[in-house]
Amino acid sequence: MSTAPFQDATPRPDYFNRISQRGLPAHLGLKVLQVSTQEVRMEMPLQPALMAPNGFLHAGALVTLADTAAGYGCVANLPEGARGFTTIELKSNHLGTATEGHADCVARPAHVGRTTQVWDAEVTHRESGRTLALFRCTQMVLYPKG
Repeated sequence: MSTAPFQDATPRPDYFNRISQRGLPAHLGLKVLQVSTQEVRMEMPLQPALMAPNGFLHAGALVTLADTAAGYGCVANLPEGARGFTTIELKSNHLGTATEGHADCVARPAHVGRTTQVWDAEVTHRESGRTLALFRCTQMVLYPKG
């Protein structure tokens, strides 16, 4: 995600929604609903700009939602002295699609270590309750050089 230091990694939705304004999460309309060291909940309103040319939800929109949720969970769990993280692997299984409503994401840690973190995320369609995608993200924790 970012190589810049996080100024405040306190797990509060307002902090993460504020830093989301810097880039892609805001552009896609992502919103953090809850963040803690054990769980991150986010939502994304489904809008025409998120659809692929075939008229269905673009997989990349769901990947961005899940990667952002896992990333914010990683930030909430950064060890002392860490300055940030970067996603080094992301696997996704897409199980369904939607064209309207909201995509909800819940991300939880599978491993929180000093040099890596692994997060699992599930994206569901709020209105139907269907699972849209399952994710596993691995992040490398970054420390200042020297």
